Amino acid sequence: MGTILDYLSWRGDLTLKQSPFNEVDNLLLAELSFLELTDIVPDVGQGRSVKLHRAVEQYFARQEGKEISMGVLVPDQILIMAKEMAASPRFRNMPLSGFRSILDPDREIQFAALTIDTGDGSLYLSFRGTDDTLVGWKEDFNMTFLSEVPSQQLAAEYLRETARHSRGKQLRLGGHSKGGNLAVYAAGHCGAAVQKRLEMVYNNDGPGFKESLLERPEYRAVRERIVTIVPQSSVVGMLLEHDDNYHVVHSSQQGLNQHDGFSWQVQGTSFVRMEERSTEGRVNEKAIRGFFANLDDDQRRQFVDAMFEVLSSTNVQTLTE
Repeated sequence: MGTILDYLSWRGDLTLKQSPFNEVDNLLLAELSFLELTDIVPDVGQGRSVKLHRAVEQYFARQEGKEISMGVLVPDQILIMAKEMAASPRFRNMPLSGFRSILDPDREIQFAALTIDTGDGSLYLSFRGTDDTLVGWKEDFNMTFLSEVPSQQLAAEYLRETARHSRGKQLRLGGHSKGGNLAVYAAGHCGAAVQKRLEMVYNNDGPGFKESLLERPEYRAVRERIVTIVPQSSVVGMLLEHDDNYHVVHSSQQGLNQHDGFSWQVQGTSFVRMEERSTEGRVNEKAIRGFFANLDDDQRRQFVDAMFEVLSSTNVQTLTE
């Protein structure tokens, strides 16, 4: 067994023609959107695509040799991953386009997305999860009392816009953590015409929604194409209302650290499956559900606003600070 980094060593020399797109490829591309590619990769319809290896070269050249930290909870291994993908025949020539990044403290928005042409007739739309900013975490917590948050609306808009600029292409969506939530939301709110082009939607340990989407017609139309992946003691993926149809994979970490996709164990072209979630995972879910059940929306809002008012009172903008 190994990790997604080991997978790059084992299978990175195989093109998608030799070995078709798989769930491990999905997680690698989901993590790629954590790179800040503004002024390197153009927004949707704003310019020519950039090969992955050139985008990565420009990203590191822009740092001018300075040490890069992704933040407190975003894995620095993403930087290693990007370099190895840039050197890999499987990924290095994939065209990147549609990079969009919005950070708006006043509207409490942290959103980013990237489109990767996988070369097999499909595009992978990668939605970034929560980054190191307090704004990003505030938006996450807002999900506990809002039916939808701005990033979800932006994700659906991004999908529709990308679809208009890429006629003839099939579409895969994916993201890790909040990015997985955005992918699912976008799939359900993009319209019937775009839904017909959706090949697969990957939710990599993303949280659920304040209100269940399961019975809504727009969700039922794509439900069978949604692949939800959670580690054995998942906490984040069990938050709020979620689909109980998910794949449990083995993580080498413990507790909340299992959320780190670089700890998920890989064998061949798949993650290592487990028959069910761990006892710890089920206990955690029960405790979290019990906590939220005792708070109404106003109480949740007051709690979240008070907590982040304290955190931001010293003018910090990131978890690292």
